[in-house]
Amino acid sequence: MSYQQTAKHLQTIEHELKRLQMWSENRPSDMALASTAPFACDALPFEHWLQFIFLPKMQHLVEQQLPLPSKMAVAPMAHYVWAQQPATRDLILVLEMLDELLSGK
Repeated sequence: MSYQQTAKHLQTIEHELKRLQMWSENRPSDMALASTAPFACDALPFEHWLQFIFLPKMQHLVEQQLPLPSKMAVAPMAHYVWAQQPATRDLILVLEMLDELLSGK
């Protein structure tokens, strides 16, 4: 598993969120961040889950060179959430590439 490739994908996800103006300067509440629902879908928009939960956890794993997930499927949720938003195509593509990288496809 390549920590360097993973880090590059994480940086691209952050860049795309910012480019699409989906990046937030306001941190969600601790209660929202503590959601146990998949993708915190009961408490956060998907882009906030990416920014405030997914990216920090993945960046920590990369920085500490801890085991990365071996099966991941974030892109299907992105397809579902942003199905009617063509501007998100590049963001979804990088999520697909990260899923494939970590799933060994």
